[in-house]
Amino acid sequence: MNQPANSSLNTSFFGHPKGLQTLFFTEMWERMSYYGMRVLLVLYMTASMQEGGLQLTVAAAGAIYGLYTGSVYFMGLPGGWIADRLIGGQKAIWYGGIIIMLGHIILAIPIEGTFFIGLIFVVLGTGLLKPNISAVVGQLYSIEDKRRDAGYAIYYMGINLGSFIGYIVCGYLSTAYGWHWAFGAAAVGMAIGLIQYRKTIGNLEGVSAEPVDRLSSTADRNSRLTIGALLLVLAVVTWLMMTGKLVFNPVQLAESVAIIFTAVFAIYFAAIYFLGKLDGREKRGMIALLLVCVASACFWSGFEQAGSTLNLFAQDYTDRMIGTFEIPTGWFGSANALFIVLLTPFFAAIWINLGKRMVSPAYGIKCAVGLMIMASGFIVMFFAAQIAAAGLKAAPFWLILVYFLHTVGELCLSPMALSAVSKLSPRRFVGQLMGVFVLTYSIGNIIAGLLAGNFDPNNVAEMPSLYMQIATFSIGIGAVILLLGMFTKKWEKEVEMTES
Repeated sequence: MNQPANSSLNTSFFGHPKGLQTLFFTEMWERMSYYGMRVLLVLYMTASMQEGGLQLTVAAAGAIYGLYTGSVYFMGLPGGWIADRLIGGQKAIWYGGIIIMLGHIILAIPIEGTFFIGLIFVVLGTGLLKPNISAVVGQLYSIEDKRRDAGYAIYYMGINLGSFIGYIVCGYLSTAYGWHWAFGAAAVGMAIGLIQYRKTIGNLEGVSAEPVDRLSSTADRNSRLTIGALLLVLAVVTWLMMTGKLVFNPVQLAESVAIIFTAVFAIYFAAIYFLGKLDGREKRGMIALLLVCVASACFWSGFEQAGSTLNLFAQDYTDRMIGTFEIPTGWFGSANALFIVLLTPFFAAIWINLGKRMVSPAYGIKCAVGLMIMASGFIVMFFAAQIAAAGLKAAPFWLILVYFLHTVGELCLSPMALSAVSKLSPRRFVGQLMGVFVLTYSIGNIIAGLLAGNFDPNNVAEMPSLYMQIATFSIGIGAVILLLGMFTKKWEKEVEMTES
């Protein structure tokens, strides 16, 4: 049973199905744990042994950070398949949350050797939970239910509320009590989410309790054996690395994975374009969609500097003193979540009013504008870095302004890109192309980690040029996409007119 019979009559949670309450708070606490821990990663990895850190180079820490965040998004692809074919969305959320919690518990143990094991657990658990909890939100509503978009807006607020709490709580604990107390708080947050999920799971009324398209018994058994074998290989490789029998260079690995993810994206996209038996209109829509995908990958490669270079700048080169109180480094990241909550209604009103006036820029143009606005944040960082290069500490205002511009860029690009995938993809390939599009998140995150490796805290003089290079590259790509978007606008209209 994947759709409650009385969903259209259920208005128990702010006029929405009561199941939304269950998913809202589960996601809120999961995001609290994820972002609360993520904001500390590079800081912890680059901290000295005396400070309780791992004392890795910025290049190695940035590469590991990129591999971690990129893998989180990539694992959503098999995570969604497991739910759809093997165990159903409800069990995927439950087991995923448990694995995430175990990962944070492992991170909380003050033993250096278990750090990467904890990260692997969080990656695997998030790959199970994240795509499926988002999918279950949509399944709470019938096809004709007009509350779906508003339901996702409420759900999105839960994501940002959770990330805000995570930044504040874990940022404070890491400063006041140490890294592992903060990692432990992330585990507690996920545990709270699991408890409320289990206690209120009845609110879902059977939605996604079973797989959408269950495999045959033979295929089911073979799939589970394959998954078990892959996990065993992962465990063996991890053990070999932990014992020093297998040594890897994180920067080289990140570069290789970035190439692999990009190749997978290009091959899959090209296979659909050339072998999918598309007509001319569908092919033109795919070209317009390709612009959006390029913009997305470039956007996240800059935006995700928040957890690496911007975090390091906040720690080492920002004046964090207010009287006698020192602002925890992790608190700066909370500005993004706060700005999203404040600005989302404003941007929703802008798109509605533009629609009423029959003004609807092409998806490529909207995404290009979002990319260039995000890039302008690095122009701000160029000036902030010049202050640091002069031997002074930059005021907190500089980073807050950067996060404001990055949030504006995100609100211009992220929802528009998802809408573009759903509208410009050929109907029979929507699901596959949404999965391919998720690869742009992975590619962007890994590139972000590699870019962060160029940040040398001991060579302040190079920082301004690093930030300006990111700004120049992003603005240049954005300008090209903006120009091409003017030509693809008519192709997008063709697709929309045919679908309507």
